[in-house]
Amino acid sequence: MTDRTATTRHLARAALLAAALAPSLVHAAPVTIEEAIRAAWSGNPALRASASQVEAARADAARARDARLPTLSLAARGVRTDEPMMAFGLKLDQGQITAADFDPARLNDPAAIGAWGAGATLSVPVYAGGRLVAGQRAAGAAANAEAADHTRRRMEMAASVVEAYFGAQAADEGLRYADDLLAHATETERFVRERNAQGLALDADLARASAFRAQAEAERAAAAQRRASVRSALALIAGDDVAAAELATPIEALPPLPPREETSVAARPDLEAARLRRDAAESGVTAARGALLPSVFLQASAEGLRTGDLSHGNAWTTFGVMARWDLSLGDAEGTRAARARARAAADALVWREREAARDVSEAWLAVDTAAARVRAAQEAVAASESARTLRSARHREGLLPLTDVLDAEAGLAGARALLLASRVEARLARARLALALHHPIEGLMP
Repeated sequence: MTDRTATTRHLARAALLAAALAPSLVHAAPVTIEEAIRAAWSGNPALRASASQVEAARADAARARDARLPTLSLAARGVRTDEPMMAFGLKLDQGQITAADFDPARLNDPAAIGAWGAGATLSVPVYAGGRLVAGQRAAGAAANAEAADHTRRRMEMAASVVEAYFGAQAADEGLRYADDLLAHATETERFVRERNAQGLALDADLARASAFRAQAEAERAAAAQRRASVRSALALIAGDDVAAAELATPIEALPPLPPREETSVAARPDLEAARLRRDAAESGVTAARGALLPSVFLQASAEGLRTGDLSHGNAWTTFGVMARWDLSLGDAEGTRAARARARAAADALVWREREAARDVSEAWLAVDTAAARVRAAQEAVAASESARTLRSARHREGLLPLTDVLDAEAGLAGARALLLASRVEARLARARLALALHHPIEGLMP
């Protein structure tokens, strides 16, 4: 097998492997990072589930608010009995009592009687120990907390899109770098093989060149896998259309930074959600205490009862003021539990505020570190490319050993990998800073 045939075989095998691992990209319109974020906000199932949770919480709040309104109860009944007291009562309700019904024999052993009836009762709560109002406040705060959490989830989703979008860009560039490395490694192997055939290169050098070429093939396969993986992550977050499209926003064009003195986290929706949950828990304490107090309500009802054949009947109304006081040890324990939940919510808020403050300082540190890494990596790539060119030329002139060429190739590969990772981290660090401060991510707010 000739050297050209072996080279062609290696390149064909690498191309087939890349085709198997990389997603098939259709000719789709270019997608910017802003469009990718909007696609995730509108189509991501996790965010749709979150929006449904907000809707459910708001419906619960509306139900708690309506608990203070009058309650209308409708009832219908059909009955047939020969139980003495009930039979007498049914006849009385129907307006069918006669003197003969007071005969002891008939009272003690009445004939079976049937009746049809219907009624409506209207109940109006007057006082419930404050638990209705407290329950309304708690449900409203819980609904607003869920809405704030949803806003935070949308911001976090935007940051995830930034990571996947520019990770995919870096993976594309990494695959191109891997192709370049493989091409140089293949050419180096060919050159050393020719020199070896002429007796101008050692067998050990040929073995080194072949090993380096094989490593370059393996690295290209790994780069293709990374590309497929990050594209699938982008598809999971933002949809297949975004993952299959050309990514138009360049990774180098970083969004602007906020003023360095900006450290306020008061606007963060996750902190607002924690405050609202603390308020809801405190209202829950009031509601639990109200369960230990009596309830007072007004009640008005209208009922009617007719004979089994519907030929005769009677109707009546009832108006009253009612009080009910249910005392149980369980309600007392419920109050203790509500107080504990209130303390937990207050402590959770304090902890979340401390975490948020640290998030900002860590985000600024990450921004500065990533910028420094990008500058250093750019310098390393430029120097490594120059070193590879010079060492390759001098090796062909017989002035440098093969190991120097291979070291230059490896150094360039490492510098390029560092540059790609640093660029992704620089972009992601700015997104995380915006997330920590609740500023627009890539210019967008939910």
